[in-house]
Amino acid sequence: MIWTTTRRRWAMAALLAAGAAPSAAPARQASTPPSTQSSAPADSAQVITIHSTRDPVDKSYRRMLDGMDRFERQHQLAPGAVLRFRLLPRLPGVRMDGITMKIVGDTIALPVPLAADNSFTLPRNAQALREDAALIASRKTSSMTWRADVRSPGVPAGMRRLGDLRLECLVGMEAGLVSNAQPLFAWLGRLLTDPDQVCSAADGNYLFFAERPLFGVTLQAGARRATLPFRMLYAGGTQTDQTLPFCDCQVLLDRTYYAPLWDRSWPDDTLLDFEFIDDAAPAAPSAAP
Repeated sequence: MIWTTTRRRWAMAALLAAGAAPSAAPARQASTPPSTQSSAPADSAQVITIHSTRDPVDKSYRRMLDGMDRFERQHQLAPGAVLRFRLLPRLPGVRMDGITMKIVGDTIALPVPLAADNSFTLPRNAQALREDAALIASRKTSSMTWRADVRSPGVPAGMRRLGDLRLECLVGMEAGLVSNAQPLFAWLGRLLTDPDQVCSAADGNYLFFAERPLFGVTLQAGARRATLPFRMLYAGGTQTDQTLPFCDCQVLLDRTYYAPLWDRSWPDDTLLDFEFIDDAAPAAPSAAP
């Protein structure tokens, strides 16, 4: 669809009113080559002594395994999908290339290969679980946000499937991936241990991220169509310069959206069709007379 210059300016103005300009560069497209998952037995890792001190906000290996278990229990939401996790930038200027990651316990360290889009899978390792290991990346933990990534096969480019997003929410909350700050998001402290409530409540506020800055999102289920209202884009349009640093959408605000996970009138096979601000940009004026 071709968007007029006036409508584009409206979208950009809405973003600026929300408290942040669009991010400068689009996220890399997902690439999940099978080779990123090790074929070696998970418990065959070399045992070494670890001298580093873990960051208390690094992700818990135990909780991420809980998220993987939740994925298996509710796989019917996305029967053909696979689960990966993904790192996304949270702070301005953070470099997302060349990141390394490992599972670190008291006496064990397991490398975790990252794909080109900074997505990964986790091995199951009994010793790391016994040692209550942490997942540590080679960036400050506060500079990134983490999300589950559930993708069903056959979904057209530029779209997401609602059942996939429902499962992403459940896994992400179970795994403790959301990194919003406590003072601003008080609801998160109350509901963090209850993924079912967060992912089934209209005010659950589980943020999703598109690959590029958004203009709009349309739901499609058979002949039914509906456009997401503005309040479900750009983190609700409520962020300000003062509150934005407390949101893990800080540098991805123009790509954020909420999905109607709680509304069962939209089936799991509902597709979300994304309209991006940079789609069909007007051609530059010709220099010819």
